[in-house]
Amino acid sequence: MGEATARTLEGRTAAPPPNGEGADRPPADRRPSDRRPPLRGRRSPRRPRLWFEVLLIAVSYWLYSLVRNAVPEQKEQALRNADWIWSAERTLHIAVEDTVNRAVDSVTWLVVGMNYYYATLHFVLTIGVLVWLYRRHPGRYAAARLALFATTGVALLGYYLFPLAPPRLMPGGDFVDTVVVHHTWGSMASGNLADVSNQYAAMPSMHIGWSVWCGVIIAVIAGRRWVKVLGALYPVATLVVIVSTANHFWLDAVGGVLCLGFGFALSYVWYGAFPYRLAREVPAVGR
Repeated sequence: MGEATARTLEGRTAAPPPNGEGADRPPADRRPSDRRPPLRGRRSPRRPRLWFEVLLIAVSYWLYSLVRNAVPEQKEQALRNADWIWSAERTLHIAVEDTVNRAVDSVTWLVVGMNYYYATLHFVLTIGVLVWLYRRHPGRYAAARLALFATTGVALLGYYLFPLAPPRLMPGGDFVDTVVVHHTWGSMASGNLADVSNQYAAMPSMHIGWSVWCGVIIAVIAGRRWVKVLGALYPVATLVVIVSTANHFWLDAVGGVLCLGFGFALSYVWYGAFPYRLAREVPAVGR
């Protein structure tokens, strides 16, 4: 018998592979991908819509403030927890917040600047990073926003389960409340604003949770090296500020980082990748 032939698109003939290998194999463009299919439940990023994002952030912050301030102010328990934290830090040989607080308080211009840093930059820079992601990295925005919101959500649970007095409210006079002493507006829980805010919600520190979120996003996504460096330094500066103004212990900062770890883990499970690994652009959502 003569050898069977197969006609190509160009009209030429070619011999099939021996033993019929590949005879039943579909063309390459119809062949199923060899890559592992995505996990069920993963979501593909979509282009964010401005009206929805503004509404979401406004409602979320309102709910965050409402829930945070609605947590019962368990003063006695909060002070006992503060004593426990302070004792634990002494055991770990890291209990130097009082020394830092008093050293910074001796330099008026420095401590006043830190008071305003504590009151404003926490919100301004976080919103600024969200706006930057929305405008320049829409494909990464939703995953990064989910990490931030999940971090904040789990922090509320911490406020409820572990009420904690900040160092400035501990009896004994070891710490200086820099806002009260220097008459500056530097904390929602000090001075004239103390009556509208829960003063015993120090653990975890969302100043650290949010600042590390900002720092990580900027450091891994920004294109210019000096911007990356500033992003990496921002949470370090925030840590110095929250300790210097006696608003938090070192361990409050650890709590904030743990909450952020949960936030990024949830974002990874939901989208199948960390924000910086996602595509920068996404197609517009059909209207």
